[in-house]
Amino acid sequence: MTSDNFLDLPPLISARGTVRLPGSKSISNRVLLLAALAQGVTVVRDLLHSDDIERMLDALRILGVQVESLGDNVYRVTGCGGNFPNKNAKLFLGNAGTAFRPLTAALALAGGRYELSGVARMHERPIGDLVDALRQLGADTKYLGNEGFPPLQISPAKLSGDTAQVKGDVSSQFLTGLLMALPLLNRTVKVEVVGELISKPYIEITLAMMTRFGVTVQRDGWRSFTVAAGSCYVSPKEIFVEGDASSASYFLAAGAIGLGPLRVEGVGKSSVQGDVRFTEALEKMGAIISIGENWIEARAPSNHKLKAIDLDCNHIPDAAMTLAVAALFADGTTTLRNIASWRVKETDRIAAMATELRKVGATVEEGADYIRISPPEMFNHTAIDTYDDHRMAMCFSLAAFGGAGVRISDPNCVAKTFPDYFERFAKVTHAVPVISIDGPSASGKGTVAQRVATALGLHYLDSGALYRLLGLAAQRRGIALESEDRLAELAGQVDIRFEGADIWLDGVKVGDELRTEEAGSAASKIAALPKVRAALLDKQRDFRREPGLVADGRDMASVVFPDSVLKIFLTASAEARAERRFKQLKEKGMGANIAALLQDIQARDERDSQRSVAPLQQAQGASLLDTTTLNIEQAVQEVLTRYHALESK
Repeated sequence: MTSDNFLDLPPLISARGTVRLPGSKSISNRVLLLAALAQGVTVVRDLLHSDDIERMLDALRILGVQVESLGDNVYRVTGCGGNFPNKNAKLFLGNAGTAFRPLTAALALAGGRYELSGVARMHERPIGDLVDALRQLGADTKYLGNEGFPPLQISPAKLSGDTAQVKGDVSSQFLTGLLMALPLLNRTVKVEVVGELISKPYIEITLAMMTRFGVTVQRDGWRSFTVAAGSCYVSPKEIFVEGDASSASYFLAAGAIGLGPLRVEGVGKSSVQGDVRFTEALEKMGAIISIGENWIEARAPSNHKLKAIDLDCNHIPDAAMTLAVAALFADGTTTLRNIASWRVKETDRIAAMATELRKVGATVEEGADYIRISPPEMFNHTAIDTYDDHRMAMCFSLAAFGGAGVRISDPNCVAKTFPDYFERFAKVTHAVPVISIDGPSASGKGTVAQRVATALGLHYLDSGALYRLLGLAAQRRGIALESEDRLAELAGQVDIRFEGADIWLDGVKVGDELRTEEAGSAASKIAALPKVRAALLDKQRDFRREPGLVADGRDMASVVFPDSVLKIFLTASAEARAERRFKQLKEKGMGANIAALLQDIQARDERDSQRSVAPLQQAQGASLLDTTTLNIEQAVQEVLTRYHALESK
């Protein structure tokens, strides 16, 4: 179920297939800036289409760089040779760190007057170490808000100095931005790294892309980097953007958790991205990994159980977030270390990850630069807050493999790097199957559904019984059937269980009292109340557990389980239904009047079909099964035949 504010992922049981990855965010924004700074025209292919890239494209156009879309994620960039045509501009860069940091460095050395700003979270992300390094080279850069944080004002300055120092333990984007901008100075400049450099693989990407554009950086390990006088960027004419290795991690983990095999295309053994080493971590957890030139494939261990690991994640800072959720499916406690950079990303990712993992049911310990995760004994169905952080949303999609499903709040935040992530995720994952059997009162759907569930070895949900049970519970507590708010509150409190043909309410088995006309009438009345239906929605979805579910009711296929693998609308004439109900009551020794039963059924049909919330109707994609002339055995066999026909496709 989706809305603008959340996405409900059903319980998942497997993942297999092939996914073509979108372009790498890190490579896309580096390539765009280098193409703009270069001499000549560059055709950029397989560019990522996302919010972060749009921010860079918008900024370059505002700066006067000619950028043309050729369609199909292909762009033509006419370089300005390091001399931006527009020397006075205001740039809004959202929350795109891969655009903000490099543009800050390039513009600080470009001799213009610029103002750079972003969203509120961008103004909380530190940039002081980069600004300090630029000032060592003579740049005139001022803070417009809090010291050490955006927004920034850049003014023309007399640039001097041949050495700059930059801290390495906050963000590798500071060093990346500095290195990419240094050829603009046209003199030999050395950058010295103070402290340990984190996220080293992202610097490798920077150096590799600079080389593609004709600038080779001399280096002394990870301690210093030198750009020689005379260095200038020259267009390679055409460049392809690799698939995003960080995005690959979600699908590879899905393959390892959900049996697999699941293959991602767009990255492979020759990738320049450090996050491809995520596969090494998965292998340590027991996953089976295969790698080709432009693809990687993952499948579950032979025993279908991942192993806990203790890992220094400095080399895969973004993909390590995926390991944190994969740890929910590992045997033992997983510790991820050296992840201090999580604290200064789109959100404080250590704190956010710890909070959301606990909501799922995990035991979590967090420190300044580590997180320790012990998996839950049983997964909770919960709503995951995503903190406007694309990676939080994508990581926690994997929690749906825990058997309870998961709700992802603000799913559209994935637009930052992977706008159609959830659509692609749905294509390669397989949910716990549901057979939905809807129909009018007394159509026999309950008996048919229960027998189908027994024949297939699946769980069974009688949604009509839920409303009858709620009505019974309300009567026992003296709650009026018109009291919508109190009934909705009660719906969230009652304990309901189905065990075979037995039904339990608050620990007490109930029986014939649910099948009376009075109970049916009460159920029909409260089922028309919007707040009651909403309150019972999650309770109904909780019945969706492995190996599968057969659910009957009025809106199983249309509202509760719209992704059902088989949707049946089971009906019969009102006269046939009245006769069946008459026989049922007589067999139980209960008094009945067939004319009154027919009148009641017709009145209930009218009420159910006209109600404003989830009216009784044949759902889109549901097949009609008229049982007027069929007995129960024939109806059950027809449903089984239709289900097996789907399985064989």
